[in-house]
Amino acid sequence: MDKLVERESAPRNSIVAAPALAVQFFLIPLIVVATAVGVYVGFRSLVTDNRTAADYLAEIRTGGTDRRWPAAYELSRLMADPKVRADGSLAPALVSAFEQSRDDPRVRRYLALAIGRLGPPLPADAIAALSRSLEEPDQGWSQDWLTRLTGGSDGEAGEARISTIWALGSSGDPGVVPQLLSLYDSTDAGIRKMTVYALGALPGDAQLATLRAALEDAAVDVRWNAAVALVRHGSRDGTAVIRQMLDRQFVEQVVTREVRQDLDEDPIADVIISGLRAAAALKDEALRAPVTNLSRQDRSLKVRQAALEALKSIG
Repeated sequence: MDKLVERESAPRNSIVAAPALAVQFFLIPLIVVATAVGVYVGFRSLVTDNRTAADYLAEIRTGGTDRRWPAAYELSRLMADPKVRADGSLAPALVSAFEQSRDDPRVRRYLALAIGRLGPPLPADAIAALSRSLEEPDQGWSQDWLTRLTGGSDGEAGEARISTIWALGSSGDPGVVPQLLSLYDSTDAGIRKMTVYALGALPGDAQLATLRAALEDAAVDVRWNAAVALVRHGSRDGTAVIRQMLDRQFVEQVVTREVRQDLDEDPIADVIISGLRAAAALKDEALRAPVTNLSRQDRSLKVRQAALEALKSIG
């Protein structure tokens, strides 16, 4: 028993204990972290899409109805990369795919966005294809059998048309203005809104009369687009409408879309910021008071920052 007691009371050797402590406090956590990182990288590699623009175009041409429009959507996102747009062979392929997509408005919608991101200036054949699609009587927007089969609707058709108008507005070609002017007669407020935006983005003065008329449009967001478009053309005719855009109480009454904190979306703030940028471009002393008020009191930090920047521009 004496020997046992002596063994228990004997001091531990720190040199021997050090490796055990290293394993317990350093090596094991390191292994756990390395394993977690390995699992993350593995899953990440499974979900990461490394396909190129050519791969998506091939999917659009040969894929089934449930694969073509997601490929067109991903392609439109990929076109935001300047390195992708630099590929000279991409424009003809996009135009060809667009003209062959009459049977599915969802595919045409995203291909129009992709084409619009090529410019300005857009290639002449791209402008021609976009213009022809707006002139087609049926266009396959919503009446063809495939659209009905895949659940398409006039909503999808309208979105495809709106994307085409946006792409023409991005063309930089004033030659498309007459065709866009005729679209302002549409009963669809979404068509009129995008038409006014596109007219504002294009050079020239032929559209100014229509933009001034749009200041009295029944749809408030059409009026807002018209005011901003006139500012882009150096006109002060939309100043009264710009002032409305700087009135948070007014904007909150007419904008029905909800704020999405999870997606960092604030439609009300977006309208006000657009108005602030227009006010900054106008440099109108009459707008200083509402801009100053927003810079001091608005609940959105983004709006306050935009208001401060607008004040610098006003002087």
